[in-house]
Amino acid sequence: MPDFAYDPPDTPLQILHEDAAILVLDKPAGLLTVPGKLENRQDCLITRLQAARWDALTVHRLDCDTSGVIIFARTKQAQGFLGQEFEHRRAQKTYIARVHGRVEGDSGTLDLPLASDWDYRPRQKVDPAGRPAQTDWQVIDRGETETRVRLTPHTGRSHQLRVHMLALGHPIIGDQIYAPETSRLYPRLMLHAETLSLHHPTTGDRVTFTAPTPF
Repeated sequence: MPDFAYDPPDTPLQILHEDAAILVLDKPAGLLTVPGKLENRQDCLITRLQAARWDALTVHRLDCDTSGVIIFARTKQAQGFLGQEFEHRRAQKTYIARVHGRVEGDSGTLDLPLASDWDYRPRQKVDPAGRPAQTDWQVIDRGETETRVRLTPHTGRSHQLRVHMLALGHPIIGDQIYAPETSRLYPRLMLHAETLSLHHPTTGDRVTFTAPTPF
């Protein structure tokens, strides 16, 4: 698969919430969460954030092409606590996506194991021998040629939402990897992390953060 051109957006940080333990941001599409392996991929969200908040620590990632809610820790203790929230699936996320075609039915669950497609990295694929992956989907709105859906992943596999929607027959619009025929007409991947809900590392209370969908 050809290497993608990395041209991160020159946009200011969008901080949704900050306190002594956490930082919550709205990540723009086209920006890596952490530095890439290649020299020209050092510009990323954590680097930009640490320039403004030196104590920011990575907890989880969003795909480069995905926008939306992402949380960082400000102490090692908070980082460990939040890591456990994700590892034990106490963190809950919802995404908004625009997908190709008219989705039949109003909701459903995709339970399809995923594995790396080693011949076409970084692609992932449905594989009976892969790791378990579950995604709930719900239709929000339908157009003539596309459908807007809310996606709720119950696992955090790489490219999970993108591969699951492809397997459903409705790839996410603007996906350069899994639906390149749609990416020529759209400026970005139409996938946005809308909400993130988890327990606060200091208070233990459940908190929910939301970033408005930009498309």
